[in-house]
Amino acid sequence: MAETQLADVFVEMADTLVDDFDVIEFLHVLTERCVDLLGVSAAGLLLTDQRDRLQVVAASSERTRLLELFQLQTDQGPCLDCFRTGRPVSVADLGLTTAQWPRFAAAAAEVGFAAVHALPMRLRSEVIGALNLFDVRPGAVDEDKLRIGQALADVATIGLLQQRAIHRRDMLAEQLQTALNSRVLIEQAKGVLAERLQVDVGQAFALLRDGARSRNRRLSDLSQAIVDGSEQITLGPVDHGSA
Repeated sequence: MAETQLADVFVEMADTLVDDFDVIEFLHVLTERCVDLLGVSAAGLLLTDQRDRLQVVAASSERTRLLELFQLQTDQGPCLDCFRTGRPVSVADLGLTTAQWPRFAAAAAEVGFAAVHALPMRLRSEVIGALNLFDVRPGAVDEDKLRIGQALADVATIGLLQQRAIHRRDMLAEQLQTALNSRVLIEQAKGVLAERLQVDVGQAFALLRDGARSRNRRLSDLSQAIVDGSEQITLGPVDHGSA
């Protein structure tokens, strides 16, 4: 394997990991580069979704994608074992492992695969998926090539976890900004009610909360309606909330 080719692939992957990178395209490139660099016939990639369920996200060929889907549907196969244990799983000859994964072994043979090597997508204790290498010929993959495969999986994992962290951070920032905006509206509505009803701010807030509960409205939504004048709150034992 040419060292320059290997270096070029790592540079290509690193260059792709910029803000708002296309995750699916990035992972498809990863599977294609694994085939190019490691001398395997095909590669596929399983990742966890937001509900921590495995999904097929990339494959270098259609038959690989279908085999990965079959693993998930039957809940059986070396790639699933790799994900669950966080450890590599290598099967040099699937024909000799029919007892362990009978349905997977049969399906793999049907589409022409004789060997599989699964590498965890893992950063420390967090496992987010598995990179799976398939070959039409039985036999082990060279240890150096497996290390390169694991290194590619590690780089991809770091990029994906960073992207997820940014997404979660952005969501948190958006939620915080929404809360701050709501608080401003509520303060404005309290002031409007206090002036209109000639009550103190504490009483105005109590009226606002009671009005939101009785109308089954969010406090911020009712506050916006009070501020823009589309709804009113009146004093009295019963609030009918005229618009």
